[in-house]
Amino acid sequence: MSGDPIAALIGEGRHRDAVAACAREHGAAIGRLCMALLGSQAEAEETVQEVLLDAHRAMDGYRAEGSVRAWLFSIARRKCARKLETRVRRERRLRLVHDAESDAELPDQALDTRRRAERVRAALEQLKPTERDAVVLRYQGGLHYREIGEACGIDEAAARKRVSRALSRMKSLLSDEAGR
Repeated sequence: MSGDPIAALIGEGRHRDAVAACAREHGAAIGRLCMALLGSQAEAEETVQEVLLDAHRAMDGYRAEGSVRAWLFSIARRKCARKLETRVRRERRLRLVHDAESDAELPDQALDTRRRAERVRAALEQLKPTERDAVVLRYQGGLHYREIGEACGIDEAAARKRVSRALSRMKSLLSDEAGR
């Protein structure tokens, strides 16, 4: 077992204590990841709770092959992917007329920030899911490449490559849009 106190709690069978420690130590980071992937604070908060419940249920089978953090992020990543698939099947995002009208009421700086965030989110949505996950894990989740690899089931070099390709693609997408 590694020097991770949460892994030690899992190994000792103290799953309730382990999930509480997971929530304390990693809950905020998992929430940021879910928010970045899902785009909804309420849905992100709900997903964090589901991730912790799934982790609790899976603790009997935890093999301590990587960090607990990477394990939790892999659960979160899969859970978010399923939610996004369901959302896409259920509805295509529609931008309503009253949303456009409310944009006109925002101060210029807030409007620019909102539009820039929308462009970045749109660029993220155009990435391959594997690349989007890697870049979000890196920059929103704060994971190291080794942890990204663990969370995605790939090695560290492949994780670096995915992040690099994703950033390059996003840069291209955003510069193409700026040139319009």
